[in-house]
Amino acid sequence: MNTAEQALRRLELVVTRRLDGLLHGAHLGLLPGTGSEAGDSRVYVPGEDDVRRMDWAVTARTTVPHVRDLIADRELETWALADLSPSMDFGTADTDKRDLVVSAIGALGFLSSRMGDRFGALVLHDEYVHRMPARTGRPALYGLLHSLMDAPRGRPVPDAPDLAEGIEVLAATRRRRGMRVVVSDFLDAHPDLDPAERPWERPIRRLAARHQVLAVEVIDPRELELPDVGRVAFADPETGNVREVHLSPKIRRAYAEAAAAQREGTRAALRRAGVAHLVLRTDRDWVFDVAQFVLRQRRMSHLAHRRSS
Repeated sequence: MNTAEQALRRLELVVTRRLDGLLHGAHLGLLPGTGSEAGDSRVYVPGEDDVRRMDWAVTARTTVPHVRDLIADRELETWALADLSPSMDFGTADTDKRDLVVSAIGALGFLSSRMGDRFGALVLHDEYVHRMPARTGRPALYGLLHSLMDAPRGRPVPDAPDLAEGIEVLAATRRRRGMRVVVSDFLDAHPDLDPAERPWERPIRRLAARHQVLAVEVIDPRELELPDVGRVAFADPETGNVREVHLSPKIRRAYAEAAAAQREGTRAALRRAGVAHLVLRTDRDWVFDVAQFVLRQRRMSHLAHRRSS
């Protein structure tokens, strides 16, 4: 058994033993909801039913208020956008950001496949947005993950597609409602610390208008603050440019402030777009962070359902 196959088997064991064990229960995904398929009508119960689900056709025909139940989706189609641009080939802690992308896609895929859902992916890599069709079953998922792991390191490419373009392709891939996941560091090739709108904000807002959307932000601690190591040569992975910088206390402080502003801008943009936001770090237990996120989403969904009843 080769190294890649062993890594995928370990990942599957982590998901099935740790993550799936923490998230046991009914057919609930990472973003639980009430479903989208219309079910049977029944008599409206004041104080318990949401008036927004009123079945006006049956109500008018019977002169008795009825509501229409929603059937929880059992066969969904999940699509993920995996950002494998050059900035993802970086890591100073327990793993690289690229490896964390594969882990996140694998966790989503294994959880989806256990519920019989179809899972597909788009990969932002070099000058293309590669498409891997949605399929069911473990062999198809293993093939998809093998492709991600075997992809060569990213390289600076003129006019390479950015995250905004990748999200637009994701939105156009399948029109049927479902779950869409964007796994990226959300770093722009030409960052603006105080933009009125992120380049990818409008596309992801349009995507969220039709689908459930989860944004998985991948972070390395060295992107948040710099060590006190004197002069360092920095290479921009997106352009290949190299520059030497003396990491004085003033420079390190300014960098930390700029990094915090950039991350806060990302959080604000995703919040404006109405997108669920999960942060995974290369220096943390990603399984624990995913589980805590899902449990928090379920609690919020339960409270929202109680308030609307």
